[in-house]
Amino acid sequence: MLHQKAQILLLAAVLLMAISCKQKPKEVSNEFSGSESCIECHENFYKLWEPSYHAQAMMPINAAFMAEHQLPNSEPIDVEGHQFQVEFKDSTMVLYERDGNELVKTYDVIWAMGGHNVYTFLTPFEKGKLQNIPLAFDANRKEWFNYPMAGMRHFGGDMPDDEALPWKDDMFAFNTGCYSCHISQLNTNYDLASDTYHTTWKEPGINCETCHGPAGEHVRIFKSLKEGEKAKELGLISTKVFTQEQHVASCSPCHAKMTPITPSYMPGDKYFDNYNLTTLEDRDFYPDGRSLGENYTLTEWMMNACADNSELHCVTCHTSSGRDRYKDNPNQACLKCHNKRTEDMATHTGHPASAGLTCLNCHMPKREFVGRFLRSDHSFRPPMPEATIKFGSPNACNLCHKDKSPEWANAIVKARPNGNYQEETLRWAQLIKEARELKWDNVDKMFAYIRNPKTDDVVANSFIRLLGNYPDVSKAAVLIDALNNKSELVRSSAAYGLGGIFTDEVKTALLKACQDDIRLVRIQAANAILTFPEDEFTAEQKTIIASAEKEYVASLTSREDNWSNHYNLGLYHQNKGEMTEALSSYETAARLYPPSVLPLINSSVLYSYVGNNEKAEENLQKVLKYEPKNEAANLNLGLLLAEQGRMDEAENALRTALEANPENQPVAAKNLSVIVAQRGDLAGAVKYAEIAYTSRPDDPDYGYTLAYFQMQNGQIPAAKKTLEHVISISPAYLSATGYLAQIYLTEGNRNKALQLYKNALKVEGISEQERAAIQQSITMLQQSM
Repeated sequence: MLHQKAQILLLAAVLLMAISCKQKPKEVSNEFSGSESCIECHENFYKLWEPSYHAQAMMPINAAFMAEHQLPNSEPIDVEGHQFQVEFKDSTMVLYERDGNELVKTYDVIWAMGGHNVYTFLTPFEKGKLQNIPLAFDANRKEWFNYPMAGMRHFGGDMPDDEALPWKDDMFAFNTGCYSCHISQLNTNYDLASDTYHTTWKEPGINCETCHGPAGEHVRIFKSLKEGEKAKELGLISTKVFTQEQHVASCSPCHAKMTPITPSYMPGDKYFDNYNLTTLEDRDFYPDGRSLGENYTLTEWMMNACADNSELHCVTCHTSSGRDRYKDNPNQACLKCHNKRTEDMATHTGHPASAGLTCLNCHMPKREFVGRFLRSDHSFRPPMPEATIKFGSPNACNLCHKDKSPEWANAIVKARPNGNYQEETLRWAQLIKEARELKWDNVDKMFAYIRNPKTDDVVANSFIRLLGNYPDVSKAAVLIDALNNKSELVRSSAAYGLGGIFTDEVKTALLKACQDDIRLVRIQAANAILTFPEDEFTAEQKTIIASAEKEYVASLTSREDNWSNHYNLGLYHQNKGEMTEALSSYETAARLYPPSVLPLINSSVLYSYVGNNEKAEENLQKVLKYEPKNEAANLNLGLLLAEQGRMDEAENALRTALEANPENQPVAAKNLSVIVAQRGDLAGAVKYAEIAYTSRPDDPDYGYTLAYFQMQNGQIPAAKKTLEHVISISPAYLSATGYLAQIYLTEGNRNKALQLYKNALKVEGISEQERAAIQQSITMLQQSM
């Protein structure tokens, strides 16, 4: 018989984030008045802001832009088999798409973004979107380049390189990807039914009110003051009284790889009341926490020991408009705490003192990332060339000494008086690498890092999220402990990680987490506790859960244009047994972003569950159009086709699933053994059954299947050995006992059969009905002897 249908892929929800503060803005009827309303009183600040990268984060393409930036026309550049070329004409910019000599289409380009390192450009698109064109301009090299291709990640090692997204993909749409980090006071005006945008904003660039909140009331207050009169209130948010946490939080909505859980954020609010944050579970980070892809600073900043042990924050080194306060003398930023080291840089660095030698060279090296963007490492950690050797991550030594090897740099570092400073990072980074690779031999060491209060918050959080792939429920005790961690982020991930573990201890811990001070913790706790049966809770407990659940559902509707929100909403409905609503959410997710395979896979299994096999197959075939080798889609399609008797098609799909994961796909292997046995290939059946059992030696069902086909193929000694192994590790699996006893009886060895039954009678945990059946077999055997 075929193995039961594979479980739905209940994969982790997309990460989210949040922010809050001591000084809460007074709730007044207020409106945004725009940066020009600031000039009259704050002309000097305005003049500093106007040419800044914040102000010019987005610029209209017009005569003024062309006169100031003087960008050249491009040569034809190949993108996806077509040739694209940019041309500036008068005060306009046009993109030409050609197929050989044939003009396919022209695009009007109306907005530019960035310009610090890279200019990207926007063209009006269907459904109200503004789309990044496939060409971008490198401001450092002074050249045009293929923007989607430059966004590919090169992971190294056994990991295949990333693939470039099509330039028309939604990920390159301004409305869905860039939105409020390049313009101010955005309203997407998104309509879910038609999947269209009517996006508006107050002004391009990042204006004063992005950090100070709406200024309409402020302007009214100060314009109405009489001469000599002092205002009783500002009428806007003053960042002068912000704490360190508030300053960092205010910059982080744009300078973090995050996901929002609320529709909007007001400066001064707590970050993790509004957002979630990506950490080292993501392969855009090397195992040691250095950035491989674009991660936007905050995660690295949270690993910064200087920030942890001082009042250092973003505005310590940067102005509110993004300028570097210490551009002309970078070491000044470090003097307050590290004066002795900056006085003798040669001794501290091991390099001859020179005008070009700064703290930044070693502690904030600047690197080029995917897309040709430049970023400085904000973790402030020293160079670690041994991490380069082990994990391929960059180190400051070899960024300067490009002609030398990491081994050369590592020998110098280790020869220093404090040359062992890399060791702790290397220890936890190796464990991060192992967890990513699903290697759990050292899981106890991972547990220890999570439990250690001295462990960096980002590192502890990363381990907790990676443990989502660890199947043993022994992790529950560690996660329950982590719910008391000082870090909001760690607590939230621990709460999420307890989902699907149904013990009284977990239930009690999650109920407490549903009442946490931080929204992110509460919604992740709600997500986990909603998997428990509702009748296990008292009326008072249900009230607590309902409050957190309301916030959780609201977080999933904060961005209606985000397919992953609808996918996660589908998981929510599915866990509550609301199949119609779950299917609707999955279908919406797939409609908004057709390449998103997860909602298609989950919905296919639900469709099969409700008896709509035609729709189930249709959605699985859609997945295979995008990902022909997708393991889950091929597995579920193979099982579905086998149920319908379409064995040749089922075998092809199951083979593909097994090839995608040959060491960890027992379901496909077992069902292949059944299929090939039906056509008489018993040797093939044994081969596939062995693969399944090798993959899951602790699952007696796979061992029983292997023994069965070994017997059918005449491999009697091998079958007996397999059954003996099954019984040794799973003595309560009585099918194996019965089967082996039958083999002994067939051989005429009644004594061995009788001993098997007597041993089974001693097994704890079997039912009274099973015990009676065993006793009956013993009696019958004894009577026949």
